[in-house]
Parts: sequence; C-alpha cells; structure tokens
Amino acid sequence: MGDSYCRDPEGWGPTSSSRPDLTLCFEWTILMALPAFLAILAFTFRAFSLLSQGTRHGHGITWVLYVPSQLLAIGAVAALMTRAVVLSQQDSGYAVSSMLGMGLMIVAWVLSIGLNHLESLFEIRASQYIFSYSAISVIASAITVRTMHDTQQTTQEQFKCFVAFLAINCAHLVVESLPRGRTVVQKKSEASQYEKANMFSRISFHYMQRIISLGYKRPLVQADIDGLMPKRLQAANSHQRLSTRWNASAKKHLAKGTEPSLLRIIMTSFNSQWASILVVRLLTSIMTYVSPQLLNSLLGFITSYSIPGEENKPVTLGIILAFGMFFSSIIVTFFNAQLQAQTVSVGLEVRTALMSMVYRKALRLSNAAKNESSAGQITNLMSVDAERWSMSASFIPMVISVPFEIAIATWMLYMQIGWPILIGLLTVIIMLPVHAKLSGYFQFFRAAKMKAMDSRLKLVNEVLAGMKIVKLYNWEDSFKEKVAVVRRDELKLLKKFGTVFAWVALVFLSTPLVITLVSLAVFATHGGPNFTPGDINPQTIFVSISLFGLISQPISSMSSTLSQITSITVATRRIQKFLLSEELDETMIIREPEDGQDQSSSVVEIQDAVFAWCPEHAPVETEKQKRTREKEEAKAQKELEAKLKKMGKPIPEKKKDSPVDYSPTLVDINLSVPRGQLVAIVGRVGQGKTSLLSALIGEMYKRQGTVRIKGRIAYAAQQAWIVNATLRDNITFGLEYDQEKYDAIVAASGLLPDIAMLPAGDATEIGERGINLSGGQKQRVSLARAAYQDADVYFLDDPLSAVDAHVDQHLWENLIGPNGLLKDKTRLLVTHGIHHLEHVSQIVVVKDGKISENGHYDELMEAQGAFYQLIDEYSINSRKNQKKKASDSDDGENLGSEDEKSDASTEKGDQKETTKDVIKVAPKKEDKAELIAAENMVMGRVSWGVYDIYLRAATYRNSILCVVLYILSQSCQIGTNLWLEHWTSVSPNQARSPGMFLGIYAVITVMYMILSFSVTYVIMVWAGLRATARLHDDLLHSILRLPMSFFDTTPLGRIVNRFSTDIFATDNTLPWSFMALLMYGVSVLGTVIVIACTTPIFLAIVPPLGVGFMLVQSYYIRPSRSLKRIDSTSRSPVYQHFTETLVGVSTIRAMEVDERFIHDNERKSSTSANAYFTYQMVARWLQIRLETLGAVIVLAAALFSVLDRRSLSPGMIGMSLSYAMTVTSTISQLIRNFCDLQNQLVSVERVDEYLNKNPESPQVVDEDNKLPENWPREGRVEFKNYSTRYRQGLDLVIKNINFEVLPAEKVGIVGRTGAGKSSLTLALFRIVEAANSHWAKASHNGADVDTVLSEEEQIVDLEKVEVEEDGGSIWIDGVDISTVGLSRLRRSLAIIPQDPTLFAGTVRENLDPFDELEDAALWEALERAHLKEYISSLSGGLSFKVSQNGDNFSVGQRSLICLARALLRKTKILVLDEATAAVDVETDELIQKTIRKEFKDRTILTIAHRIKTVMDSDKILVLEKGCVEEFESPANLLQNKTSLFYNLAQQAGEIKDEDE
Repeated sequence: MGDSYCRDPEGWGPTSSSRPDLTLCFEWTILMALPAFLAILAFTFRAFSLLSQGTRHGHGITWVLYVPSQLLAIGAVAALMTRAVVLSQQDSGYAVSSMLGMGLMIVAWVLSIGLNHLESLFEIRASQYIFSYSAISVIASAITVRTMHDTQQTTQEQFKCFVAFLAINCAHLVVESLPRGRTVVQKKSEASQYEKANMFSRISFHYMQRIISLGYKRPLVQADIDGLMPKRLQAANSHQRLSTRWNASAKKHLAKGTEPSLLRIIMTSFNSQWASILVVRLLTSIMTYVSPQLLNSLLGFITSYSIPGEENKPVTLGIILAFGMFFSSIIVTFFNAQLQAQTVSVGLEVRTALMSMVYRKALRLSNAAKNESSAGQITNLMSVDAERWSMSASFIPMVISVPFEIAIATWMLYMQIGWPILIGLLTVIIMLPVHAKLSGYFQFFRAAKMKAMDSRLKLVNEVLAGMKIVKLYNWEDSFKEKVAVVRRDELKLLKKFGTVFAWVALVFLSTPLVITLVSLAVFATHGGPNFTPGDINPQTIFVSISLFGLISQPISSMSSTLSQITSITVATRRIQKFLLSEELDETMIIREPEDGQDQSSSVVEIQDAVFAWCPEHAPVETEKQKRTREKEEAKAQKELEAKLKKMGKPIPEKKKDSPVDYSPTLVDINLSVPRGQLVAIVGRVGQGKTSLLSALIGEMYKRQGTVRIKGRIAYAAQQAWIVNATLRDNITFGLEYDQEKYDAIVAASGLLPDIAMLPAGDATEIGERGINLSGGQKQRVSLARAAYQDADVYFLDDPLSAVDAHVDQHLWENLIGPNGLLKDKTRLLVTHGIHHLEHVSQIVVVKDGKISENGHYDELMEAQGAFYQLIDEYSINSRKNQKKKASDSDDGENLGSEDEKSDASTEKGDQKETTKDVIKVAPKKEDKAELIAAENMVMGRVSWGVYDIYLRAATYRNSILCVVLYILSQSCQIGTNLWLEHWTSVSPNQARSPGMFLGIYAVITVMYMILSFSVTYVIMVWAGLRATARLHDDLLHSILRLPMSFFDTTPLGRIVNRFSTDIFATDNTLPWSFMALLMYGVSVLGTVIVIACTTPIFLAIVPPLGVGFMLVQSYYIRPSRSLKRIDSTSRSPVYQHFTETLVGVSTIRAMEVDERFIHDNERKSSTSANAYFTYQMVARWLQIRLETLGAVIVLAAALFSVLDRRSLSPGMIGMSLSYAMTVTSTISQLIRNFCDLQNQLVSVERVDEYLNKNPESPQVVDEDNKLPENWPREGRVEFKNYSTRYRQGLDLVIKNINFEVLPAEKVGIVGRTGAGKSSLTLALFRIVEAANSHWAKASHNGADVDTVLSEEEQIVDLEKVEVEEDGGSIWIDGVDISTVGLSRLRRSLAIIPQDPTLFAGTVRENLDPFDELEDAALWEALERAHLKEYISSLSGGLSFKVSQNGDNFSVGQRSLICLARALLRKTKILVLDEATAAVDVETDELIQKTIRKEFKDRTILTIAHRIKTVMDSDKILVLEKGCVEEFESPANLLQNKTSLFYNLAQQAGEIKDEDE
C-alpha cells in the first residue's frame, strides 16, 4: 500500500515491526471498512426482502427497546461523523484508510437505523443482521482503540470521539442482546420460543435458561416445554416440504420406469440447511488448528527466555498469545455448539417428515404389501430407520470435513517436522485396512447382535401377549428355557462384539501414539538437512504432539463416519422401498353419496365380482432379487439346522417350495341390498363371510366385476378394535359429543351397567388393546362406535359371537334388529346365530367362496337347500309360525322383569329411565380415569443403591480391576509425554542416543496399548457381560413369576420396554458409559496433576473452577433427567398410536377417518420432536458453559507459564499446555457422560423395580411329593364357600359359592355378562386366589389403581380386610388346591381359554411347543377338532407358517387349533371357556359330539354363550352376580319356567313353543 493511503510509519503491515500488534492501516481497512461494506450489502438485501416478501406481524412496536436502539445508532453515527470532521481539520492531514473506514461505517450505521424500523414492523425479535454487525464492530473497535493507545494517540480529539463511539456501540450491542420474551409483541405472537429468541440468545442458547431454571426447581412436565422448537420442524411442515418433492420425483421416475432416490430428495429438499452446516463445519475445522499455531508461538516466546544470549520477546506478546488460545478455544466451542444444534435441527426435520410419510403410506397399503411387512417391521421404519437421521445427521458434513482436516494437519505437521510426517501418514494408510476390517467386524457383530435381540424380543413379546395361556398351560419354565437359548446366542454375539470393540478402541486410541512414535523416530534419526538427525526441541515436539492428537480425530472418525453414512443410506433405502410399495386401488369400490330419494334403490350392489387376498399373478422377480432371496433362504436354513443340532433335535429334510396359491377367495359374487334392509351373511367357518365384508370396504383385490356403495360406511370388525382413550372417545370416535344421541346409543348397546361399574364412568381410560374390557364389552363398544357414526351403511362382522344370550337379545332388539336404533339403516350382519335369521330382510349363504343361496328366510326354507337342512337340524324353533313375532313383546317384558334383578340390567324401558342418572353419576366417581397406572418414575438423582445393584451384578472384583487398569493406562499415556519432555530437556552437549530414547518411548507406548485393550476388554466382556446376563435372567424369571393381575394392569409395551430399551442399555450403553466416565475422569485428573506439577500456582484456581463445574453440572442434571424422561415417554405415544393404527387400519379406511388419524400422528410426532429438540438444546447450553469454563484452564495454564517464564523449562510448559488444550472438551465430555450415566442407570432402576414385585404362589411345594403320581385320578371338583376377586381392593367377583362336580360329569356353566363364569375357571387354575387368602395378599403389588385412598382410608380399608371372612377353598380329588404347587396343579388340568391365542411359528409348534409328541398324535387331535382336512390342504401341513397373532387363520379356525392343543393334554379335568363361540353351529355340534365321545371318562366344565352347546350336559351351573343361582340337570331346570336357565334358553330360541 502507498504512503498516501496509510500515512503511517508502520505502513500496511499487517503486523507492526516495533510492537506485537497489527498496524492501524490494516485495522481500518480489514477490521473496520470490510465489515462495514459487507453490512451495507446485507442491510440492503434484508430491507428489500422484508419489503417484497415479508408480512407485518401487526402487534405494534416494542418502544422500550426500539427507542434506545435507534437513539444509540444515531449516537454512533454522530460520534463517527464528529471524528471524521476532526480528522479532516487536522493540520497533519488524515489517512485515506482511516477516512474510508469511517465513511463506510457511517453508511452502515445509517442503514441500520432504517433496517431496525423495518425489522420492528415485520419481526418480533431483534435483527440478527444488526446484532452481528454491532458485535463485530465492538470487537474491531476495541482492537483499534488499543492500537491507537499504543501509538500515543490518546490525547487527540479524534481518539476521544472514537472511544465515545466504542462506548455507544457497546451499549447498542447490550440493547440488541436483551431478551424480549416479556414484551407485548412476543406475548401476542404464536411463534415458537426458538423463533422469538434473538441472535445472542441463539448463539449462547440462553433461550433454554427458563427451562433449565424451572427444571432445577422441580421436575419438568411436557407442558413446560411446549412450543420450543421452530415451526419448520413440526411434522405437518416438514412433511409438506419433503413429500411434495418426493411425490413429484416418484411420479417422474415411475413414468420412465426408473426408481427415484429418497436420499437425493432429502439432500436437495434441505439444501440451504446442509450448506449452512457445511460452512460452520469447515470454519470449526479451521479454528481447531489455530490453537497449535498459537502454542507454537507461545513456546517460541518461552524459549527466548531459556536460551542464554537470545533476545527476550516482550511480555505483552506472551499475554496476547495466552488470551489468543483462550478465545480460540471459546470460538471453537461456540462453532461446535452451533454445528451440533443445526445438525440436530435438520436431522429432526427429516425424521418427522419421514415418520409422517411412513404413517400416511401405512394407511394406503394394499393387502399384498401389508403381508410383505409385519406390523413390527413397519413400526421399525419409524422407530429405527427414521430415527437414524436424528442420530446420525451430524456425520454427513464430515464426508467433506474429514479430508479437509487431515489436509490441514498434514500441512502444519510438514511445516514442523518436514517429510517424516509422510512416513507417519504412510503408517496410518497401512493401518487403514486394519481399521476397515475391524469396523467391518464391528458392524457385522453389531447387526448380528441386533438381529438376535429382535429374535429374543419377538419371543418375549409373544410370551407376554399370551401370558394367560403360558400360565394356564404351565409353560413358564419351558418358555423361559426357550428365551434362554436365544439369549445365550445373543450373549455370545455380545462377547464377540465386546472383543472386537476392545480391538477397535485399541486401534483408535493408539493411532496418535503410533503416528507420533513412527514420525519422531524418523525425524530423530533422519529428519535434519541431508537426512541428518533432526533437532529435538520442545517447540517441535509438543506442537507436533498437539497436531498428532488433532489429526487422529478425523482419521479415527473415518470408519465411524463411513459406518454412520452407510447406516443412513440403508435406513433411507428401507423407507424408500416401503414408500414405493403397492397401494390400495381406491377405484375398486365406487363410493357414491347417499341421495335418499328412491327408497327401493340398492345401496350396496355387487355384479359378477371376483375377489382375492393376493394379486392375480406373482410379482415379477429380477434375477438379482431371486439370487438374493435364495441366498437369504439358504442362510436361514443353515442357521435353523445349526440351532436344531445344538438342541439335539433331528434335522428335517428341506421341503420344496410349495406353489403359491393365487386363486381367488370369492367368485361369482352378485348381491344387491336395498336401502334400509337387514342382511344376514351366514356360512361355516372359513367359507368367506368376513372376506365378503372386507371386499366391500376395499381391503381385497377386485379382479373383475363392479362394486357400488351409496352413502357413508360404518364398520365393526370381527375382533373389536379399541383405541387407548376414554370409553366415550372410543364411542364418539372423533365426532362432536351429542348427549342425547350418545345416551340412546349407549343404552341400546347395553353399556349402561358397564359404565356404572367403571371407576370414572365413560371417562375411564380404556387400556392398550382394550385390556380392561371383556370380549363382550369390547364388541359392544365397537358396535356403539359404529352406531354413533350415523352412517348410511353398516357392515357388522359377527359382533354377537362375543356376547351371551341375554345381551345378544338386547342388542338385537334395541340396536341391530328390525326394531332397533339402526332399523332405518342398511345393515350387513355376519352371524353364526341362527335364531335371528327369520327376522332379517335377506339371508346370504356363503359356501366355498360363493353365494350359494340368497333370499328371505321363508324363501330359503321353501327351497329346502343346505340352509333349510341347517335350520331344520340345529334350530329348535325352525317351524315356528308368524305368531312368534307377535309374542316378541311378551318375551321382552319377561326379560325385563328378570333383568331388574341384575346389576347388568338390559331392560329397555328401565335403561331409558336410568340413562340420565347413570351419565350424571359416572363423573362423580374417581376423577382418575386411568385403569393403567402412570409408569412409576423415581424423581431426583439416581441413588447410590442403583450403582451398587449394577456393580454387584458385574462383581466388585471386576469393578476395582477396571479402575486400577485405567489409572495405570493413563499413567503410561502421561509417561510417554514425560519421556519426550525429558528427551527434549537433555543438553545438546550431552551424548544423545536416539535409539535408547525411542526404545523406551516404544516400550511405554506398547504398555499403554496393552493396558488400553485390557481395560476395554474387562469392562465390555467380563464386567458388562456378567452384569447384563444376570439382570436379564433375573428380570425374565421375575416377570414369569408375577401374578396375572400385574399383566392386567400393566401395558404390554411397558414390560417389553424393560426387555428392549432397558436391557439394550445394560447390554451396550451402560458398559460404554462407565468406560467413558472412567476414561475422561482419569484423563482430567491426569491433566490437572500435570499442569499443577508444571505451575503449582495453578492449584489456586482448581477449587473455584471445581466449584463452578459442580454448580453447572448440578444445575444441568435435574432438568436433563426430566427432559430425558419426557423425550422417552413422548416417543411411546407415537409408536403406540402407529401400532393401533396398523391394527385398526381397515376400520379407519372404511369409515374414512384417515385425516383425523394423520393429524393425531402429526401432533404426537411434533410433541416427540419438540422433546428431543429441547433435550439436545439443553445439552448445547451445558456445552457452551462447560467448555467456556474449560477454556479458563487453558488461559490459566498459559498465563502462569508466561508469568513464570524464567523458571520453567519449555518442555514442561509444552507438555502442560498440550494437555490443557484437550481438557476443555474432556471436562465437558466427563460431565455430560456422568449425566448420561445417571440417565442410563435409570434402566437398572427400572429393571430392579420389577425384580422387587411380589410373585404369585410357588411353582413347586413339598406337598407335591405326597400327591399320587396320577393325581387327579377321578376328576372330582368341589368349591367350598369360595370367594375371589381379581385384585386386592376390588369387589368380589365370586361370592361364597358351594357346589360339587362328580367324576366324569359334564357341567355347563351359563350366566349373564359379568356373572363370574370365566372367573370360576381362573380360580380353578389359581390365576386368581381365594379372597383374603395368604397368597392373595402376598402376591398383591400395591394399591389398586382404580382407587386412590387417603392414608386414613387405607387404614380403615386394611382393618376391614382383617375382619372379612375367609375366601374358602377349592378341592380336587380331596386335595385343597391352595396347598399344591402351581406347576403341578396347572399341568394336571386342561383348558381352552376364551381368547384363541396362537404364537408365530408353525402349526406343529402351536400344538406342541416343546416337541414332545409324534405327528400322528397331532393329526389325530386336528381330526377331532375338525381341522385335519383344512390343515392338510395348506402348503407344508403341520409346517405351515402361522403369522403373528395367527392372522392368517380366521378367528373360528384359531379356536379350533386351541381346541386341538387342549385335546393333546391327557388330563382328567377339561375346561372349555367359550371354546366354540366363533364357529358356526354345525361345527360346534360336531365338536361337542367329539368331546362326548372321546372324553366320556373325563370331567368337563363348559362355559358357553350358546345354550345349545350345554343342553346335553349332565348338569347346568347358572351363575348370577358371582353366586350360584341354579345347579341341576338341564331337564329339571327347563321344567321350571321361572328358572334363569329357562329364561336364557328361551331367549336363545332353544325351547319349543308350547302349542307346537
């Protein structure tokens, strides 16, 4: 630059030759003029953007901040203009550089005044443009003021003007930084907290301060953090952004026959965010390498004092360098925090968008596409694959930053030690294949471990879902062993995983030491000029060590970056494959609005239709896909053979693939249903009744024909779908609550007495899968929901099979039948109940997938076809004349008079009178509507007892060994640097032997590597493996031993969480968390010791720093723990809602409520995203404050070195500072890992909670040995004054019953809903214990959640329990069953429970789970259950795969498989609990004949809704309100017309008219 431009003896510079500083010319040009010029451009662009695209918020101006800001800006302009005038009037003239800077600054500040006005109109927060310029201007001005001071300009007027400008600028920056949360403008705005935060608040994460302060005072709840994240992260907005581009791309590519790339769409949809992230990432990388350069200069400064004769550098230079290291550390901290915050935001935005896209796709999947993916797999797309983006998005910019950082470090190392660094890099390159191989093994075992965990969880999930079956059949030990086999495989993989992890850790931790060793060895021997030995000095060595430490980070992160990028790619491809799956063809069903004009027109019309559950042809498979499939099948076969071999079982021959059956399910379907008709669809099990309704709602493939439906549809599925909401919400199903309509429907559905019994009436929460409702109640809620929709067409899939006779009659008369609430609606009813058929408008008989008969009851009877034979054979009143219709009213009156005796009253008039009372009374009950208690969460910090639980599981010996090994390892690491310091301090005059120094250095390095491997192996394999194995085994044992009441009140997902999330934490996360805590803790301790030994005065700041760190940590950990809990609990509703949706997708689609469910999903996803965002931003808040405190350590170490420069050796200072530079991030990691460890230990706490639950009665007792080997020999059952309740605190369900069942007697058990029929069978198996018995109390786990009692009430309740009479006893063959071990008792009985439960696997495994019987016995059982023919027709026969929950069998077929399973147990007592409710009357009759024939010498207790099922029993037990009302032979009871049994039989149509 010319003299005229600078007009300063120092010239352009940029550094001064006479002082350690920049020149004024450089400062005015680069620090003042350049930012001002850029600000002018930015301000202009921003103002144009606001005027052209902005929207005024209309909330007014915050005058209290606006006026001071504008006045201060005007003051800044005035100060600058005054200085410009003073400069222009100086006799000596002025520098062009100074005037240029002043002019541009004046323009910039003038523009800021105008921009500030626009920002106040358009934005609700301070302008980030003005704040940024103001902050830069303060820093630049402060530097310039200091330079002006050093160049003796303090007496000049222009200096005073500039100081005034600096003061005004500082005040302006303070005003711009002030938070505006309490201003009227922000209070009126609906923007999120993040959007309201100003630039300073965002940089420092101060906008999280309110949450942290609140969380410190009390545990946070979801409401405290609502509305924190930016609106662009909300599911609706992110989905709109991504799906629009995806749909356009998919449409474009599919037209070309190519496949779109979801990954590419994601990258382009959020390109502006990715660009910003990349810039910040590269700036962070650059700033990271500033510290080693400053260290180099500082060591040069120290060396100038240690070498005699060398000119001492000025102390100010040392102080500037010390502060330079401090500020560079802080800048890196702020850049890192912003980088992580931005990657979290974009990752979260992608996650919410993908979750919404997957959810919407799941609602549109075709049947074939649904069969390809199980519900668990689709849920995994949300919970695992979409989640991968929020976890791994930070690795994407590293694809560019890692090579960039390696390049910078290599260049800087080359400047330090020259070409030997290339040898060090060559070592790294040679080690890369080792890295890659180990990473490959790491990924392989990780994937294998996850797969093994999936297998275990699938098995555990099935066991928990079928826990009642497991207990009734005494399968606990068998399933425990089955899980143990899978778990052992998982632990073997975990051991291999831990071993590989130890090797990976060794390679990564030792990489910087190996590079240092190789590079310094070459440098020390041949690194000088002409390959002479290099100059080993502190400056070269410790700057190089610092750089080696930095270069090791990108090198070691290469494999993890590649791994995470691969994970993201795989996850995105999985989602992409799902998004490209086949969708339902919505044009298959022609849906037309109901016109209501022509009353005789058809509302449902099917013409020449053919329907199938699969496409017409097999999907086209490419050669590559075929090879992949065959490879996977071969691998699965190999694994199966290995497993069978290990279990000692014969390996079956590999079966040839059976050809897939693509034949249609329904053919030649022609059906016309006029408006307002009631159509009954009948037929035997598996003939196609449910399929016909599924076809009508569009769930099947229509291969030909037309289907036309007029009006809105309401649908009640065969297995009632209940959502996790209140009873009222389940019925209203999103519609507006109408009291009058609601009351009428609830009464017609027979739900009034049920509501009266619920703890909070219709406000009671219905648990997962309707867990707190009986089968009949669930079905009636489903019917009420359908009725409330006020639709035009009702599809009702066998809703009456789950209810008993009197409820059946009530529903028919008041809701479904010709005189019910739905009498004017069109109804298609699938039913097995033949007693209603003569009252319907039309009967459709389905046989072999065809409509075999169709017409009115009288027409079909006259035709005397198959329907006539069915009615003639199985209906007592088949020949009734029309006078039956006239007598219906009399029957209704009789029914009413009987019902008035029952709390389950179903008399129509009575209900109308009591409706209002019931609805009013219900809310007065417990305000707590939840039957499922909120999950227990221990507040406050994790107690030391939890640490002790884990350490005891790992053993104290292993724990102490880990600590000792870590201390030794860190000692070796410090030892390498101490040895280098010693090497550099050896006088040049002393003889140096590089070989000796390098040899000892190599020995210490190898010792460090051995110790590092050992400690990782001990933690991951010895201690960690032992701890997790013990915790899992204890948890499984405890869960299997818990009473059934626990499973009734605990959601399945909550228990599965213990086996998945919590055991995953003990498997993987906890060992790593303990290892990280030890590693960082010992590292920080070592660093403090090294710095303290170098500069003892440093110890003076350790206490205040320690207090600062502890305060920040304690201030953070409370809100952190709450937020972690909120984050975890906010995810569950998302996945639960998604799982519910998948189960009820048919109902959702049929009723066309997709949009409401999508909105619910978006709301839950956004809530979850907000919780994760808050948790992550609080972590950034901590990072900023911890690392700023850590930077004080760097400043202190550097300043003390400068102040004590004459007495310290450069080598010791170099080592001290190289440690200090790493301590910033190390302390931050230490405290964050400590907080994370506390959060992870919650998993141990949660597992331990279940270990301390009260178990049920012992499996085995001493009395078992005294029983005869073949007990029970006769099958005599006696109930003596027996009473029971489901749980302590609830009402008795069985009350003082006395009756005796003689050996080989057949007893039918009947009664109304809630009479206690199923409870009786549960009592026989001791699923429930006798009231007030020892084990009823001992196995109770806390107060029942239905009742919330005060302390006084609890005392009164306990006193009441003490005086209650004994619950009586049950005797089998003269033995009190309460004295028999549960295992012996349950294996001596056989039962077919009410809910037909099948496990995923083969038919053989469902019949004989533990491979104890021959195939011949299984086929015989199937034959008796009338399933042999059907199972034989399936591909594979007994090896046919049963899908999850047995979904590929109809409900009736599932019941028959359960029947066959029970028939295989050769016991003297057989219980059938609604075993044939879901089968047609013909099959039911065949089964009853089989039972009478095959089990004539056994005692059989049969519970049945169909009175016909028990008509030929020896005796009938009639229960009412838990008491025995009648116990006589059917003949005697039927002779007594006042008996309850007679009444029930009459309702069921099993009694002939007297005049016949």
